[in-house]
Amino acid sequence: MARTRTTADLARVFKALSDPTRLAIYEIIRAGGGGAYSEEQVQNSISEIAAHLDVSLSTVSHHIKELRNADLIRCEKRGQTVYCSPNTEILEDVERFAQVVKP
Repeated sequence: MARTRTTADLARVFKALSDPTRLAIYEIIRAGGGGAYSEEQVQNSISEIAAHLDVSLSTVSHHIKELRNADLIRCEKRGQTVYCSPNTEILEDVERFAQVVKP
């Protein structure tokens, strides 16, 4: 059962996505996965994201942490590699919020 998001939860989402690098990382993750951790689906490891954006692993790790804290992504460690995929539930909550505030 999905939990009800508070205004503070949604504020964390918007704050997390307000950084251009973090938004780019989120877009890569969102484009690469379907929200499930199956071997068949394309998923992005942190090292692949760093290479794609030409930034350091520590920079990507910092932004990944912020995206996780905002509940925008899920991460799974397999061996020494961390794979990330989007949390689609939070996007549904943001969409519902946007529908309520529509003029």
